[in-house]
Amino acid sequence: MIRSVLFLIYMFLVSLVFGLIAMPALLKREWSIAFSKFWAGHLLGALQLLCGVHDKVIGTENIPEGPLLVAAKHESMWETLRLTVLLDRPSFVLKKELKHWPIFSWYCRANGFIFIDRDAGTKTLRDMTAQAKARMADGHQVVIFPEGTRSQPGEVLPLQPGVAALAKALGVPTVPMTHDSGKRWLQPGPKKEPGLITLKVFPPVPDASNRKAYMKALEQAIGEQQEVAA
Repeated sequence: MIRSVLFLIYMFLVSLVFGLIAMPALLKREWSIAFSKFWAGHLLGALQLLCGVHDKVIGTENIPEGPLLVAAKHESMWETLRLTVLLDRPSFVLKKELKHWPIFSWYCRANGFIFIDRDAGTKTLRDMTAQAKARMADGHQVVIFPEGTRSQPGEVLPLQPGVAALAKALGVPTVPMTHDSGKRWLQPGPKKEPGLITLKVFPPVPDASNRKAYMKALEQAIGEQQEVAA
């Protein structure tokens, strides 16, 4: 617990100091993305050094070049850090409440992240699709958490139906990713458990024009979270 608290304090201080020092990077997206990758990689290194949490990624060959939709399991902040490093130009879909966080939201905006109102119904899907198309035209990989919220280790939540509509509208490959970060980066609270986090990248799922086949393939991939942890 002491190491976990130290990491939390270090993460806050690094984010504050680095974020303020690197503010000129906000002027250009490429600079902001490069800084974000440095920041995320630095914190992952600190996580291993202070808390003994390390990771491995399986299946990176399944990530095609260019624009794509990443459908990832969401259990902690770890996957945001790891995917920031792993993907070339990630654009995360985030809840609108995070839009008002100082410093963090500045870089999210500069990086081209997509903020959505989860209570706005069909308007949310229209806005998200329009923004995602704009990001992909700029070569981004859009990252969505299809369960719609953070899950607990071993828990598989129903996928939100809007992910199939989004994928069909975008017309790009959907790459599922799953992991077991919740067993190391515990939620809620600051505690981190020493050990390995495994991220598994699956081949792109079938075209979303067949919604049933698309959702079934996505559910199977996301549902392998328990197997990854074994």
